[in-house]
Amino acid sequence: MKMKIKLALSSLFLLILLSGCAEKDELDDGSKLIDKDTFVFAASGEFKPFSYVENDMTLTGFDIEVGRAVAKELGLKPAPKRIKFKGIVEGVKTGRADAAVASHTINPQRSKQVAFSTPYYYSGPQIFVRPDSSIKTVEDLKGQEVAAAKGSTYASVAERYTNNIKMYDSDITALKALSGGRHDAVITDFVTGKTAAKEGFKIEGRQLIERSEQAIVLPKDNPQLLKRVNQALENLRKNGTLAKISKKYFGEDITTKPE
Repeated sequence: MKMKIKLALSSLFLLILLSGCAEKDELDDGSKLIDKDTFVFAASGEFKPFSYVENDMTLTGFDIEVGRAVAKELGLKPAPKRIKFKGIVEGVKTGRADAAVASHTINPQRSKQVAFSTPYYYSGPQIFVRPDSSIKTVEDLKGQEVAAAKGSTYASVAERYTNNIKMYDSDITALKALSGGRHDAVITDFVTGKTAAKEGFKIEGRQLIERSEQAIVLPKDNPQLLKRVNQALENLRKNGTLAKISKKYFGEDITTKPE
């Protein structure tokens, strides 16, 4: 009886695993999509102004508009899909989305699991604190309580400087907690922190720790789709669309590599 139960559970587990890796439609050029007419791209919806949810529950933001523009270049219908940030890379790997346009920083750890497009914008982690804080640089973070988003590059950066880290589902909730008097600092994207400060959060930026490159995430086994996405980004860069979207949200062009 126990053996039958074990076999039944094993079969159920296999069925669930296989359902998460459903077959995709293969196009004439060899690229694969969940639906041959649609570009399904993941974003968290919790990273304003890059991706967030409007009152009507639709996704919008810089990343979402870039994803829609890429879909248009590909001749496909855009279909943004909301996935918690910490689960996006796994979601792309297992076929829940064709790609992720979700401000992922290119790094060696992620590159072992997924493929990256050419960068579509340039950013970097920055320390954010309340205005009365004495923290100015990474040297001041030793022993301090630092908040960051789960699964983000910024959490990995924080681990270099303190072992006292509090994790949140999103950068915005971490910044809100900081503004409300919790934690000593937050490490996040400098544009996100800057935007939150403009919106009334009681925070200010200190040291910009380093520069980073953000790219679209794709499965490793879909090289033709990667090639098409890179060409789409090149077209959008040349025709000024990326810069236009950037200036709409940030008042400046963050899609050009800093010198």
